[in-house]
Amino acid sequence: MELNTTVNDESRVVEVDGTEAAVDVVRDRLGLTGTKLVCGSGVCGACTMLVDGEPVLGCLTPATRLRDAAVTTVEGIAHGENLHPVQRAFMHHDGLQCGYCTTGFIVDAVAFHDRWRTDHGTDEPDRQTIADALAGHLCRCGAYEGIFRAVAAACRGEHDDGAGTVERVDAPAKVTGAAVYTTDVSLPGMMHAAFCRSDVAAGIVGPITFPPGVVGVDLLAQEGTGDRRVRWAGQPIAVVAADSPAEARRIARELEVRVTPHPFVVDPEEAVRPGAPLVYATRADRKAAPSAGEGGSMPAPWDGNRHGPARTPFLGTVAKRRIASAGSRGRGAPGGSGATGLVELELRTGVQVHTAFEPHACVADWTDPQHLRVWLSTQGVDLMRTEIAGHFDLDPAEVEVVAEYVGGGFGAKLSLTMEAVGAISLSRIARRPVKLVLDRHEELTGTGNRPGSRTRVSLLVDDRSQAVKALTVDTESHAGVAIGNSVAALAMLMYDRTPRLARDVDVVTNAPPGAPFRGPGGPTSAWALEQTVDEVAHRTGRDPIGLRAQWDGNQKRQALYRWATALPTWQQRPVTGSGSGRFRRGVGVATGNWIYLVDPDCEVVVSVAGGRLVASTASQDMGTGSRTVVARAVAGIFGVEPTEVEVRLGRSHAGTSHGPASGGSRTTVSLWSAAVDAATTLRDRVGRDLAAVPDGASASAKRGGDRGVRAVPITMNGIQIGRGFSAAVHVSEVEVDTRTGKTRVLRVHGGIAVGRIHAPVLARSQCEGSIIQGIGLALYENQVLDPHTGLTLTANLEDYRIPQLGDTPEIDIHFHEDGWDRVPGGGVGLGEVATISPAASVGNAIFNATGWRPLSLPVRPDRVLEGLRAGVAR
Repeated sequence: MELNTTVNDESRVVEVDGTEAAVDVVRDRLGLTGTKLVCGSGVCGACTMLVDGEPVLGCLTPATRLRDAAVTTVEGIAHGENLHPVQRAFMHHDGLQCGYCTTGFIVDAVAFHDRWRTDHGTDEPDRQTIADALAGHLCRCGAYEGIFRAVAAACRGEHDDGAGTVERVDAPAKVTGAAVYTTDVSLPGMMHAAFCRSDVAAGIVGPITFPPGVVGVDLLAQEGTGDRRVRWAGQPIAVVAADSPAEARRIARELEVRVTPHPFVVDPEEAVRPGAPLVYATRADRKAAPSAGEGGSMPAPWDGNRHGPARTPFLGTVAKRRIASAGSRGRGAPGGSGATGLVELELRTGVQVHTAFEPHACVADWTDPQHLRVWLSTQGVDLMRTEIAGHFDLDPAEVEVVAEYVGGGFGAKLSLTMEAVGAISLSRIARRPVKLVLDRHEELTGTGNRPGSRTRVSLLVDDRSQAVKALTVDTESHAGVAIGNSVAALAMLMYDRTPRLARDVDVVTNAPPGAPFRGPGGPTSAWALEQTVDEVAHRTGRDPIGLRAQWDGNQKRQALYRWATALPTWQQRPVTGSGSGRFRRGVGVATGNWIYLVDPDCEVVVSVAGGRLVASTASQDMGTGSRTVVARAVAGIFGVEPTEVEVRLGRSHAGTSHGPASGGSRTTVSLWSAAVDAATTLRDRVGRDLAAVPDGASASAKRGGDRGVRAVPITMNGIQIGRGFSAAVHVSEVEVDTRTGKTRVLRVHGGIAVGRIHAPVLARSQCEGSIIQGIGLALYENQVLDPHTGLTLTANLEDYRIPQLGDTPEIDIHFHEDGWDRVPGGGVGLGEVATISPAASVGNAIFNATGWRPLSLPVRPDRVLEGLRAGVAR
């Protein structure tokens, strides 16, 4: 049927069949891709548009609702170059990161702003009013503090005449919907693809025959191992292509696949019991197990479904002997006094899913047999070019990977995943471009997760001096079918260098595989160790910060301890468990530690084109600010504004220089010094008068080694491990409702010591987002599987709850910029260290508020109520 509508003040006529949602028509028929589809169930707000002036959710609104209506998408908010005050405010206050959810926020915030200004003039709305107005919107990057600041400032009228200072150079593209992500790419003659997935958690799949005329690939046959076994519910087994997404999904759904179910296990505790079904029955199977970490798994023995322990023996024998001797003399109960000075806790964490808002997506164009072009939502365009070439037996010169904008990743997009393999395979067969985009159910099922864990910590301290005498950490991680976790090992990098022993064990199950997740193993390790340290402080009557300062030799963290001790929030904290009444306030502290990584082969090319500076490298920006960092580095050398530097990222082909992947906090530290060196070389060669420089003049520089890298560099997957550790201290204030069990985080202070901050506004936003994700880990997030089928139950954004705008505490970020003078540029990465300790600080604050120590994440209301009723740690 024909549908007449007015979109962004332009009359449009589109054909609809009556089944589409408004978001499909706007994106696919009208090409207005600023409107994003994220959840498909009306939860996230990314698809918000105005219909007759009122905000509506495009995923829930039938396309027929647009008939004879006036529709405004984000592309129609600005009038030419004249941005709306809300757009200007979002740019100035950096109310965005990856930008994938930003356009939905913008549209709704514009409607709120216009109503507010009509009714209230330039009075400022409070935080709760803003939170209520934008309650239907989510941001996985956690840019909520910037959003609060932006909306309040716009309503005050501060941006009626201009944006003010804007640090993020790609902010204009993101607030106007001009930024093009992989999900937005559309090519002539493009087909659409969908997966056929296993609906059993374990079984053998028979040969797959595709109906006549169907373009399809048997993914199990393509692996070439002869193993047609599936090991988790939702595992891709085939992929098909058709002329529309709906048709591809129908074919995949109706594909006849014979599966012989086998016994399976998804509960880690059952997986280690005698007679449990084996996830990997043979040595070859075990060797092929995927890794949940960035660096692969360490060699370790197998025993049934147990892999490990991988030992990290810092005088482990001595530590075991001391712990055993102290234990034989008796232990104190948690929260009580231990005469031996031995504190032992067992702590657990649930499974946290990455939940990037741009789903895993790929557009593959192999119409030219000599050139494969791939648009991919990835954290490593250069890395993926190499991996794609290897997987498909190509010369890397024949492969090009494009990721102009990336809508979040958090570690889940660091490897060659099945949407890329599927789309490329289909394009090779069809000789047509093929697009494959996961839906939210798929994204929340099998694209990776932060593994769950059970950790036993034994910490022995001297009765008189409270010095650490021994530490043992035993962790069982459950990353589904994946292995390679290092939670216990990371605990060895903190506090006194006394006898200590780390033992990491993977317990494999028929659950979806884990993947690296922002500080892999770090938040899990901090949750266990920092709760135990807090318990020692409680039993010995010590100030928790003072005790850490006594044990900690890291001078950067010592500076942060002094800062934290002086905070009014800390100085006014209550005595643990002293509160009364329904609402009880508490304050907790936790520390973070992370290694310094650098990509020594990172290369940036700076050139002049048309009198304009151009900087290029085969890296990407997924919201962390790589474009801005490179622009600021080059602009500083030439004495121009960063907006005068054109930064070319997001492409890797035979003509580009090597760029770092976005992972391990290595991107900024690698890009900055390479960009500075290249710009300095060019400036020294041609001078500052760019108008007089002929086009094509250029200089390049590699990051290379530096004094911050160890004398004998430790190299892992092309990445060098530097000397020293970045540091963090988080102080959180919470309020616990003892009637409902709900915990509300009121305030968080984050102290970060990573040296020089190259883009302060963006760095602050990163640290604020880290706190938001830490609150999610602490209070809300947990993947749940059906024990009877292995299927994921939390496969939508209603059942898998992430923090919302209304959950955002007041956040204060403090940067300590000393201590990294030896590193070129004077600073190191902060994306990982900023996310290590927030969840642990929330847990310690709950203990301070109630006297009940939470030992399991997330700290759900039912667990709080059960603990308070029992009066003991559970």
